Amino acid sequence: MADQPTRGLADVVAASTALSDVDGQAGRLFYRGYDIHDIAGRTSFEECAHLLQRGALPDRAELDTFAAELADARSIGATAELLIPHVAQSGTPMEALRTLVSALSVDDVDAADGSTEGTRRKALRLVAQTPVLIAKYQAVRTGRSLPDPDPMLGVAGNFLLQITGNPPSERSAQILDECLVLHADHTMNASTFAARVCAATLSDIHSAVVAAIGTLRGPLHGGANEAVMRMLQEIEASGADVGDDVRSRLGRGEKIMGFGHRVYKVEDPRATHLRAMSRELADTTGKRSAYEMSRAMELVVLEEKGLYPNVDFFAASVYHQLGIPIDLFTPVFAISRMSGWTSHVLEQQLDNRLIRPDSEYIGERDQKWVPIEER
Repeated sequence: MADQPTRGLADVVAASTALSDVDGQAGRLFYRGYDIHDIAGRTSFEECAHLLQRGALPDRAELDTFAAELADARSIGATAELLIPHVAQSGTPMEALRTLVSALSVDDVDAADGSTEGTRRKALRLVAQTPVLIAKYQAVRTGRSLPDPDPMLGVAGNFLLQITGNPPSERSAQILDECLVLHADHTMNASTFAARVCAATLSDIHSAVVAAIGTLRGPLHGGANEAVMRMLQEIEASGADVGDDVRSRLGRGEKIMGFGHRVYKVEDPRATHLRAMSRELADTTGKRSAYEMSRAMELVVLEEKGLYPNVDFFAASVYHQLGIPIDLFTPVFAISRMSGWTSHVLEQQLDNRLIRPDSEYIGERDQKWVPIEER
């Protein structure tokens, strides 16, 4: 009998990539050879997107040009504009994002251009347009006007401006910017694999990233950060002790979201940065509840289960303290990961082969057809 297939393709190498690498035993993450600890907090999201999409960290002139191209690419086109009021009326944020990103292709001037250069231009526009789609959706569903982007702010700062309606502090913009860098890419995760499978058919980049968004919407991939924040709020509202509550949940066999990782056997390096930012925001604002509860929960889960926090856990309290609504946490992840998804589509195009794994048939054999009257 043939060897049993690996469930979930665990440890199966599905592609070669020069974009990111993970050392799960040592807890290290690299973007094109740069350790995340070396670039997080030092490299802007715009620089990170340039690194992933264009292959190198930009010099000052290249960064200025890239940032200007992103600013010029914010316009989302008539079709998506027309759909926003409809999806904002009843669609969840991830449903809206999936639909609106698909609609972007209708008005994209390079929609029919499948060349590397045409795809690269669409990739840049998708990075620029994704935060605008989410901000416009939020403005419509809350019934307020959308502030014009500030030319002095980057992707992170303008997103906070347009989501909250208030100019962010310099440090708040820097913190969200660092979050976007931390989430930009992470090897062959489920949504990235979905994007590459779609791109390998020579479908367009909008279809590929819609496949990624649809995959991210699944609760086993995206949404853990939202679940973490809702659990923190539930515990706080109940007045229970965090440690007692978590132990009780674990005793009932409940999964505590935001802990453990398929790849990392030690602490997720991204969680190290997010924990520090959560603590800094708590110290700055004086609103320490979310951070302190998170820390208490972290210690209990480590003691009881031996599990470390992953990227989603402290992202929840960071986003919350930045004033981002809970149901926008996963779309914020998509803002960042759009830089990675689009880069993987570009990489797939450079050396493409249809991704078509085999499967093992486990159903009945030698069945005999009989007429319907005899069944």
